[in-house]
Amino acid sequence: MSYTDFTSLAKSIKSWALELGFQQCGITDVDLGDHADHFQQWLANDHHGTMDYMASHGSKRYKPDELVPGTIRVISVRMDYWPQKDNAANAEKTLAEDSKAYVSRYTLGRDYHKLIRKRLAHLAERVQKKIESTQYRVFVDSAPVLERALAQKAGLGWIGKNTMLINPKAGSYFFLGEIFTDLPLPVDDPFDSHHCGSCSACMDFCPTNAFVGPQELDARRCISYLTIELKGSIPTELRPLMGNRIFGCDDCQMVCPWNKFNHPTVEEDFTPRHQLDSSELLKLFNWTEEEFLTNTQGSAIRRTGYESWLRNIAVALGNATPSREILTALEEKANHPSAIVREHVAWALERLNRVPS
Repeated sequence: MSYTDFTSLAKSIKSWALELGFQQCGITDVDLGDHADHFQQWLANDHHGTMDYMASHGSKRYKPDELVPGTIRVISVRMDYWPQKDNAANAEKTLAEDSKAYVSRYTLGRDYHKLIRKRLAHLAERVQKKIESTQYRVFVDSAPVLERALAQKAGLGWIGKNTMLINPKAGSYFFLGEIFTDLPLPVDDPFDSHHCGSCSACMDFCPTNAFVGPQELDARRCISYLTIELKGSIPTELRPLMGNRIFGCDDCQMVCPWNKFNHPTVEEDFTPRHQLDSSELLKLFNWTEEEFLTNTQGSAIRRTGYESWLRNIAVALGNATPSREILTALEEKANHPSAIVREHVAWALERLNRVPS
């Protein structure tokens, strides 16, 4: 097949990607250059915390051709996720009401991994119908892949001071996915310009001061890490700073000026379920494990597990305005079978009992 044929195929791939519900598609090679150096330094600084899997694959994370031998190109796509029935004002209102639970907006609907992986598989299958001999692998936040680095190289945006990929026409509220392929497709120009300028809102407004510098996040202080990745005890000094955020955090994106250009998703699967966009903390705290598993079926929230779910809500209740209902709910779990839950419940009760009524 000639270069002209591959140029035509690349155009078709981008068109098919839009038909499948992606908002943008780009193609890059496998040389991640400075991104690899930045990642290695991040690991050396122990900014990955307990996420040992970030280092366990060695150079495969920043060398796609080692992860999938034969790979010479990566097709990178993005898909908007901010729910149509929600907006920044509603999210901010939920954050301001300390009796409410704040859940990161990317996880309010069905698990994005399955939806995007299925769409990417369809895209890859269309390519394979054109060239049967091609080999490919599909990834959606499911393997050692530097997704944002690949997306930046594929021209989808720049990596902002908050470490998120930012697109000048869509902000940063989108998922990323990739197809690793052995096809010699023409590559797109990388998005080399940065448009954060002198703005440092994301760094200034991070509740836990998790940014140690532009594009440098210490995950050990990040609320998303604390509520999702960390298993065990949340550092005591960080608990009061977490507010009512029980699963993830959107603050560094919500204050980003570029997100005024974000586009609500048209995907029905990303519609909030079980009123998780504005639920009362007490309602969620009172879920049994069976209710938790039922209500988080097909949701990325299930990843945190029931024990961490209760741990996170206990911290949020400890940061809430004291009430007899809250104290009673906490007291009822003071002897919970889980030592982690008991520890955070005890902290919350002590904190609330010290607050003047």
